Amino acid sequence: MIKNIIISVVLCLSLSSVFAAEKQILKQVETMTVAKSGLIYEARMDTGAANSSLHAIDLKVIGGADKKMKNNIGKMIEFTTENEKGEKKRIQAEIVDTSTVKNSQGTETRYIVKLDIGFADDLKRVHVNLRDRSHMDYKLLIGRNFLKKGYIVDVAEKKTIGPLAKLNVKQANLMFYTRIDTGAVENSLHAVNIRIENEDKNNMENNIGKMMTFTTENEHGKKVDVRTKIRGTSLIRNAQGSEIRYMVRLSIGEPGQEFLVDVNLKDRTKMTHKLLIGRNWLQGHYLVDVSKK
Repeated sequence: MIKNIIISVVLCLSLSSVFAAEKQILKQVETMTVAKSGLIYEARMDTGAANSSLHAIDLKVIGGADKKMKNNIGKMIEFTTENEKGEKKRIQAEIVDTSTVKNSQGTETRYIVKLDIGFADDLKRVHVNLRDRSHMDYKLLIGRNFLKKGYIVDVAEKKTIGPLAKLNVKQANLMFYTRIDTGAVENSLHAVNIRIENEDKNNMENNIGKMMTFTTENEHGKKVDVRTKIRGTSLIRNAQGSEIRYMVRLSIGEPGQEFLVDVNLKDRTKMTHKLLIGRNWLQGHYLVDVSKK
């Protein structure tokens, strides 16, 4: 009995992982469309909103509107929508409900219609409330009723990077054709001819905090001396065994977008890529797409 329960739990966890992996990651703002409008919107993802919302003005209930908005449910409504570029389109949709919203301006009741919205090649039919969003930056707001259909919102707005990238080491003013390695915990930079001020040759730990100068070289053979402070040491285990490397802090990234990160120093003379990027640089900043060139 206990064995069966354990197997069931493991299967559930495995299936959950598979389903989570299938979800598409969205940035805070995505380029989306509304079916039949022919318009492209810069849509804001809003996990705080239950329903999605579309800019709509000049609303007209076809066949005549009842003063009580609830009585117009089931009727068709015509309205004008507009995207961020000022492009307009008049479209029709069926009223499926009304929604009373309370905010700092007071209380308002909006019509809810059923629309196909999303990416041009992947539209989802959801309930959308109609509202005059003229004064708002985004004319299409994507709420939870859309996002729960297989999406995850990445509020950090991470960029996508491929398995190889041209990155700059700011302190060296040197560009490297870098290998992106999600299997590596740390970044690693080619370094030879290491000179440490008042070096303790017997105990690397005693050199932490001292200034060092090392020579690095990129894939084009351009060499530069870099002077920086030793921040620590790192024990690296690999197929060849174990070794202790010095750790320094350097600014690494796309030109103009570098940020400080810890880097271990290694003689990478025999390696194709003189700078290897690990998870401590990627985390919180980039998603890796191995199909990207």
